[in-house]
Amino acid sequence: MTGTSSGPISGTGRFRHGRTARRAALCAAALALLAAVCLRAVTSEEPAEGAIALLLPEVKTARYETMDRPAFTRVVEQRCPGCAVYYANADQNAATQQQQAESMLARGADVLVLDAVDTVAAVSIVREAERHGVPVIAYDRFIAGDGVDYYVSFDSELIGYLQGTALVSAIEAAGPRPDGRPPGILLVHGSPTDPNSAALKAGVARALRGTDIEVLAEYDTPDWSPDKATDWVESQLTEFGDRVDGVYAANDGIAGGAIAAMKAAGYDPVPPVTGQDGELAAVQRIISQDQYMTVFKAATAQAGSAAELAVRVLRGETPRTTAVIDGVPSLLLAPRAVGVNDVERVLVDGGVHTVDAICTRAYAAACARTGLTEERP
Repeated sequence: MTGTSSGPISGTGRFRHGRTARRAALCAAALALLAAVCLRAVTSEEPAEGAIALLLPEVKTARYETMDRPAFTRVVEQRCPGCAVYYANADQNAATQQQQAESMLARGADVLVLDAVDTVAAVSIVREAERHGVPVIAYDRFIAGDGVDYYVSFDSELIGYLQGTALVSAIEAAGPRPDGRPPGILLVHGSPTDPNSAALKAGVARALRGTDIEVLAEYDTPDWSPDKATDWVESQLTEFGDRVDGVYAANDGIAGGAIAAMKAAGYDPVPPVTGQDGELAAVQRIISQDQYMTVFKAATAQAGSAAELAVRVLRGETPRTTAVIDGVPSLLLAPRAVGVNDVERVLVDGGVHTVDAICTRAYAAACARTGLTEERP
């Protein structure tokens, strides 16, 4: 370097050279550190054993984010520390889910675990996975057609039967109507794009067979939407008035919508309403006797089973299954009916919900009436 410094600080050439050397050394160290950080960032995106993609359908049903996702991730981390989990929730949009699946396949997902928003539209996701040579595990909702390798869920027809028999028992226990008419019920089914809804319907129909209960009206709830269920039930209450002696609600979200409609219409007490999923809000309604029952599906067990199965598929192993549905090896788990007398044994002792979570200030009196008043060890 030639010339003199134009800066305010002057010194010998040796000082300037030492300062320049120190700066160069610092820059080199910084670059080396940056390169190491970047290398770690890159390698963290390249899982040693592979990547498993989990695609969930929506957030209106609380279990997907609070139970399914964390349980799935936890089991994959335990069983395969060298595996990555790619995750996305479609928020009830089939086109969004298609884009999410394509993105995960492009990232290099080795197994696709798919809970479809729309099982008809999901066929194109299965085909795209086939094109990439990626196995597909249908989760919670069955996807008809070729290309699905495994299916993990609960027995939906059995769930519908448990809901239906509970509703029949409640109505029969109430005795005959004063006007001599047969008891009337509303059937509020799940989404018409979810094949589980058809299986649930079959189970309910089997439970109602041979009874004198009259189905006043029935409805397929788009997107499993509680708001749409509320609107429909409101319209039916306007039409049928006090003829409604019970409501079959396909899940807890729909149950909450139906109960809101009946309360707004002045029903007190609310007639028996079924549910499914064991959501905390539903358990609180059961404790306060607004909802008659729910069917608890151990979503954590289901998600854990799917994760275990996905890891085995990733490793080229043959996983254990319990049934074959439409040619697809399937793992079906057993559901549990839960009424007010089952909350403590099934949900509290089972570690699903705590007494503290259930018995908030608004539900303290109801919990006291049922004996659910202190936390269990």
